[in-house]
Amino acid sequence: MQTRLIRLKEVMALTGLSRSGIYKYISEDRFPENVSLGGRAVAWVESEIQQWIDNVIGRRDDNRLTGYDMETEL
Repeated sequence: MQTRLIRLKEVMALTGLSRSGIYKYISEDRFPENVSLGGRAVAWVESEIQQWIDNVIGRRDDNRLTGYDMETEL
């Protein structure tokens, strides 16, 4: 499998998060860090973003089983 790097607009489209939300989560160690492409250009590893999405969905499903409200944990 090839590693694919994706830019911010695609990360935002995949996750539904805003730019500020993504960087807030990164600063809180709750989102994959970006990779410097040189200069001011950055990208994210697509598989890491997909894993983050899968984890969010998994927490949602786990919370349904336990009756816990996920909104306080995102």
